[in-house]
Amino acid sequence: MATNNEAVVEIAQTAGKYTSSIVLQADNKYIDVKSILGLFTTLVNTKSYELHVHGPDAEEAKAAVAEVFAKHGLDVKIVAE
Repeated sequence: MATNNEAVVEIAQTAGKYTSSIVLQADNKYIDVKSILGLFTTLVNTKSYELHVHGPDAEEAKAAVAEVFAKHGLDVKIVAE
C-alpha cells in the first residue's frame, strides 16, 4: 500500500499547484483531486479513472496530474471537455 500513499500525496500536491478545478471520476464518485482523504479512499478501491479539468491553467494541470498518475502506474483517462 505504500505506493498508494505516495501516489495520493503526490497527486494532491501536484493538483494543488493549479487554480483549475481537477476532479477525478472513479466508478460513480467524483473526487476533488486536491483532497488527500478523498483520493486515498478512491485510489485503493478503483482501477480506472477519468480526470475532468476546468479552469485557466487546465492544459498544464492535465499534463502534470496525468504524469503523476502514470508514474505510479495508475490508469487515468483525461476527458476532453
